[in-house]
Amino acid sequence: YENSDEVVLSTNVLFGVQSVYKKEKGLTGMYYDYAMAAPYMTGVNEKEHLDVLILGMGTGTFATQCERYFDNMSISGVEIDQKITDLAKEYFELPKDVDVTTYDGRAYLNAVDKTYDVIMVDAYQDITIPFQMSSAEFFSLVEEHLNKDGVMVVNMNMRGREEGNINQYLSDTISRVFSEIYTVDLAGSTNRELFASNNPEMIEVFRRNVDQETEPGLKKMMDTVTETLSGYQPGGYLMTDDKAPVELLGMRVIDELIRTEVDYYRDIYDREGIQGLLAEL
Repeated sequence: YENSDEVVLSTNVLFGVQSVYKKEKGLTGMYYDYAMAAPYMTGVNEKEHLDVLILGMGTGTFATQCERYFDNMSISGVEIDQKITDLAKEYFELPKDVDVTTYDGRAYLNAVDKTYDVIMVDAYQDITIPFQMSSAEFFSLVEEHLNKDGVMVVNMNMRGREEGNINQYLSDTISRVFSEIYTVDLAGSTNRELFASNNPEMIEVFRRNVDQETEPGLKKMMDTVTETLSGYQPGGYLMTDDKAPVELLGMRVIDELIRTEVDYYRDIYDREGIQGLLAEL
């Protein structure tokens, strides 16, 4: 849908939206803004040029935001659905210099030799998590396509609280490949951004480059990331090509979310009766 301020794409998901395009060309207030920490972690303000790859391009909001705020990037993306790419060009003003390949993300990595400074994995939608892009073998493939100080950023659009949740499985699996892992949870959202690298100085590079940022809005956004960024302590969960129960793990989070909502309204009913419940609805 479209209004005077933005264009929004929502497909077959239980909650949230896939893409938001701000007509005033500012920050979106969504996970794309947080994900822009990745270029800082690989030295965007200290390098002449960065190569960025987006697996799960969608309508290109992350690419568009990067082009708005950085002038030293070459951005390419992979999107499995050509119709989504067509929408990106027609309604979301996808920059013409952003090259999009219609293909599966993992298959694309298998087919190219190029390495990148930033690879964003944004192919997870609710419980629709492609198993072939959640295994240790996949993340090893991503690592092979990163430059020495490159950074992977993964958008997780669900957060589980119970032991053995989808976030733990993904994060622990990633820790088998990358030594440096940090996460940040979005306020008022179910999204979590995960940043991973094998550069032990990733956070030092991040802070140094944020200190050099002169654009006020983006500097404030990155300061927010700095304040909420948390180092991840890995456990023993693991997903492989032979065993990646992502649908089951996703369903557990959905069940948890539903139970939380039911408990919330049950509490209102217990305290305030039917009138209180109706007022809340």
